[in-house]
Amino acid sequence: MPHRIAVLALDGLLPFELGIPQRIFGRSLSSDPRTKGRNLYEVVTCSVRPPGPVRTDADFTITVEHGPEALATADTVVIPASYELGPVYGEGRLTHELAAAFAHIRPGTRMVSICTGSYVLAAAGYLDGRPATTHWSSADHFQRLFPKVRVDPDVLFIDDGDVLTSAGVAAGIDLCLHIVRRDHGTAVANDVARRTVVPPHRDGGQAQYIQRPVPETQFAATTTARAWALGQLERPILLRDMAQQESMSVRTFTRRFREEVGVSPVQWLTRQRVERARQLLESTDLSIDQVARNAGFGTPTSLRQHLQAALGVSPTAYRRTFRAGRA
Repeated sequence: MPHRIAVLALDGLLPFELGIPQRIFGRSLSSDPRTKGRNLYEVVTCSVRPPGPVRTDADFTITVEHGPEALATADTVVIPASYELGPVYGEGRLTHELAAAFAHIRPGTRMVSICTGSYVLAAAGYLDGRPATTHWSSADHFQRLFPKVRVDPDVLFIDDGDVLTSAGVAAGIDLCLHIVRRDHGTAVANDVARRTVVPPHRDGGQAQYIQRPVPETQFAATTTARAWALGQLERPILLRDMAQQESMSVRTFTRRFREEVGVSPVQWLTRQRVERARQLLESTDLSIDQVARNAGFGTPTSLRQHLQAALGVSPTAYRRTFRAGRA
């Protein structure tokens, strides 16, 4: 059976964010030869009230066909942002309607928020003692209101197992693609990203959008260096080699790279190599030794350390998880 996702539509919602789960999960299709083309998720939208109209922040309302009882059937609940959270935003507590709706959710259900939907998860107690993120402009207020939450305002999303939170607006796309990748592997996530015409994985975090959304025109871009590095991930790449691609000093290149991408060149290289290793583990029969060399980690030990740090699993465990259905 498809994994059932319930999207909770609250008054004051942002239509763009409400549509993200349907677009990403609703277009995720099986790549397994036995079930190829079959929908992997079933997405339903529900309200805290009986079926009917829900206000948006635009000049139209939407009609929702499911009430809060739909939450009882969900494997995953997604809460997009709303501009009318009332006491949730002002006092850090659920309204009676929200509390009654959350009572339908089964223990063990995966909980996901997009942007300031994290306020609802925090008010319901799901984020106590956990790492979480939200839109960068709300991060300070969020931390003051919910001091038990470990807020990281710099990342695009945080995966804490059964509770996942994303930064502002379009970061919801990044998080939903991450969930598809986690559930069904890189090939499925890449396919839905390609058909949605978005990158399957964005570099950096939301820190890059806070003070300088677009690099100033006098700054030389670092795209040539990144493209060059992606073509030689299997080789040792020094910082000075990347800087030379842009005819910059190492110091200038490092500063401008971080301004444009949001992370250091070394952090970016490691992430690209982890992604390369994931693809090779999923789609090839190469040995762990060969995967380590082709991804640029050099040795199986280095590969294991980086994969464990990034994903919390060993290369063997990762391959077993994502190739089990393709035997």
